[in-house]
Amino acid sequence: MKLILFNDALLPTQLKYGARLIGRWQTTLNEETSEIFAMWEYDSLEQYDEIEKRIKSDVEHVSKVQQRLDAIGRDRLKEALQDIKQEFFTTTVNREQTILKTLI
Repeated sequence: MKLILFNDALLPTQLKYGARLIGRWQTTLNEETSEIFAMWEYDSLEQYDEIEKRIKSDVEHVSKVQQRLDAIGRDRLKEALQDIKQEFFTTTVNREQTILKTLI
């Protein structure tokens, strides 16, 4: 469920507007609970805000996500997504000194 929503609806639109996915990982905490961690790279907080604004204004994207949420069931989704955190980090290393130097 979560992978389909992310891979088919969320990821393509994020990439379309310039978000850069570093990676997305999952770990199983117990039989019923998994934790997913995604890391994105943006040039600035302002760029992040602009990308989010464009995504939320993309009528086709919003419609697709709403259809997926209706199919999944909003109550079921609320149970699956118990805790959502959004944190922003600032690099402490020059990008040229990382594996990201070859990207873009």
